[in-house]
Amino acid sequence: MVPALKSNLRPEARSSALELDGLVAFNSWMAFADFPGQKQAVTLLQRSLERGRLAHAYLFAGHQMSELEALARTLAKTLNCQHPKRASSGGPAIDSCDECPSCRKIDGDNHADVHWVRPESKSRVVTVDQMRDLMHEIHLKPNEAEFKVAVIAAADRLNPQAANAFLKTLEEPPAKSILILLTTEPQRLLETVVSRCLRLNFGAESGKPLAGPQMEWLKSFAELAAAEQKSLLSRYRLLGTLLKKLGEIKEEIEKSMTARSPLERYDDVDPKLREKWEDELAAVIEAEYRLQRMDLLAVLQRWMRDVWLQTLSVGGDLLNFPQMAGTEQVARRISPEQAAQNLRVLERIQRLLGSNVQEALALEVGLLELSL
Repeated sequence: MVPALKSNLRPEARSSALELDGLVAFNSWMAFADFPGQKQAVTLLQRSLERGRLAHAYLFAGHQMSELEALARTLAKTLNCQHPKRASSGGPAIDSCDECPSCRKIDGDNHADVHWVRPESKSRVVTVDQMRDLMHEIHLKPNEAEFKVAVIAAADRLNPQAANAFLKTLEEPPAKSILILLTTEPQRLLETVVSRCLRLNFGAESGKPLAGPQMEWLKSFAELAAAEQKSLLSRYRLLGTLLKKLGEIKEEIEKSMTARSPLERYDDVDPKLREKWEDELAAVIEAEYRLQRMDLLAVLQRWMRDVWLQTLSVGGDLLNFPQMAGTEQVARRISPEQAAQNLRVLERIQRLLGSNVQEALALEVGLLELSL
């Protein structure tokens, strides 16, 4: 992963991202306006700023750590900017000026009230001593800014002792402090950590149109979910729809991977070599199936996010599937808290499946917990 770069260029002369060996490295000189590819999540964040309803702890999840760091840095600048951009005259700040002394200090990693924690270089983990030092800093009064901001990069690298030591502060941080956890692997985080944060997904492909078969399956799932879900039988119909789709995915993977295997091209081979090829084929099939299963659950999570937004009376271009039948019906039946809990249930299902829990059992328990 390419780290976030510092630049001596003034904002008017910079480009918001640099290409290095085919990877994108995000310049530290950035404002929210420099993230057009993350419009949905940035808009939600700015609405929270505008309404004065910022969460005390955020989990920023995405595919590139350098971008997540740049976004966290931009939020820290916005909170402490001396000349911020506002939606209305005298209103709360919704973006940084990216030029004042406070913004420049935060860009240079030398602001007294903005603290960063990263995995130690050798062990690649965030240790309990690092978190204790951070908690000590967070509980001190701000030196020169309105907000104290703590950013934990690669939060999935928190070892269990560090994560557990951090839980109380994460749940009840001091006033005028914001905690931001960054991860490219949210499924590795402890559920106790995830449940104490408001999660924002910064994924470039989050708004990508679905392929035809995926969209048709999601439509059928959403329509079934929109029907009355009072009986246990109705919930098991949903489970059956999901398991059937997963079975079709696995069957297609097995067919495709087997056709490409040397086992299909060579009949007379040494038994040991055949056994090796069979083991390799089984491993490839399982790896590809896990990947596509995660993709399918991510599609379901995108729809559940739309339901949550609808419970908040938010719609329009922030919805992944604005024309999806069933979204509004489900949203009318549940509260925003229940909708948010649904998202956490799906995250927990994915973590359980990543730990080799029996698939059907994890899905059954999870779907029975959903509020629909």
